[in-house]
Amino acid sequence: MNQAEQENHCVICERKKDDGYKLTHVFLCRECEQEMIHTDPNDPKYTYFLKKLRVLKQATQYS
Repeated sequence: MNQAEQENHCVICERKKDDGYKLTHVFLCRECEQEMIHTDPNDPKYTYFLKKLRVLKQATQYS
């Protein structure tokens, strides 16, 4: 996958989407963003989201 193809692949669902946000070096689609916003922190899926978003922390450590 080249750089242009990776740009719109969501870091959470790993699908190619047109609507979303570029966060540092990753893309987050609106659907996943909305699901994260409405997920209770006690829900196991919340932990899944946090694990997927750890790539953001790793990127800032190397910057």
